[in-house]
Amino acid sequence: MKRSARLKASRCAVPTVLALTCVPPLSIGFAAQAPAHAKVGLTAVEGIKVGHHTLTERPTGCTAILVDGDAVGGVSQRGGAPGTRETDLLDPLNMVDKVNAVVLAGGSAFGLEAATGAVRWLEEHNIGWPAGPSKVPIVPAAILFDLGVGGNPTIRPTADCGYKAAEAATTGAVPEGSVGAGAGATVGKLGGAGRSTKSGIGTASITLPNGLVVAALVAVNAVGDIVDPATGKIVAGVRNPDNTFADARKILRSGASAQPPRAGENTTIGLVATNAKLTKSQATRMALMADDGYARAISPAHTNGDGDTIFSLATGRWNGTADITVIGALAAEAMADAVVRAATEATGVAGIPAARDLRK
Repeated sequence: MKRSARLKASRCAVPTVLALTCVPPLSIGFAAQAPAHAKVGLTAVEGIKVGHHTLTERPTGCTAILVDGDAVGGVSQRGGAPGTRETDLLDPLNMVDKVNAVVLAGGSAFGLEAATGAVRWLEEHNIGWPAGPSKVPIVPAAILFDLGVGGNPTIRPTADCGYKAAEAATTGAVPEGSVGAGAGATVGKLGGAGRSTKSGIGTASITLPNGLVVAALVAVNAVGDIVDPATGKIVAGVRNPDNTFADARKILRSGASAQPPRAGENTTIGLVATNAKLTKSQATRMALMADDGYARAISPAHTNGDGDTIFSLATGRWNGTADITVIGALAAEAMADAVVRAATEATGVAGIPAARDLRK
């Protein structure tokens, strides 16, 4: 079965090969039978919960990734227009080595307020870094720009939205598509106004027979097109007048005039997680290697108009020996597939069609 066909299959089906969320086994020697009960998506990593809050007044929202206990964290930030919170804290040179949650949100810089709501929820549950008489929740966050989608740009995620997303977090299957931080996400913006395609949230996971799990979740709001790495075909992106895909790669190679990306108006934000035990430096390396997943599935990636950011979490629930080269490679694979799913699982909103609308 071709990989594109598998992407259309239900993500809840019992996997019969390496659990890479409905994609084929890797070609680097890890193909194996996954446990029949294995979860797929970010919550396949034990100790991780995910919750969305989606606003109905305008397509936007936020997503909270909570850790049951805490986890070692890292970050990779390669886009030219980031909107982030607490990323310096994740530098291996700095003291705090535990993360309690990560928040991804729409709403541009305004959306960073959503992290404050997650902090409030964690404080109410006595979760955080011990600091004298208090526990201070450690909640890094990143935002994407969706203010131009669906009308009133003053509608954006608030602290209450972040609180509700944290409150909604569960270990169950993660809803994908036009929800949470991906509610207003779009891709394919090199062609100018009115030619983009709807994107959203996607998630994927890999489970090895030895119990190692690596997973990814991403909200894709890129300047570039989404490319299936297995086939090289455009999944979503710049649309021609007949709603076929123009292919940003061809636009760039032709030398034709393309709408330049405007700084701060795009951005792909995501997270990779593993159940392995990693140091802070290793978690950072995992995030850096996972960033390759963006480059494989987004063309172009890391532009001056994108604030591309990837967080990483290591929960340490697995007792095996952690090989960061393997974990980082798997993280890139999972992230690339999560990016593709963000496009294929999205639904059209505010007059912007999704890939599934264009296949009809």
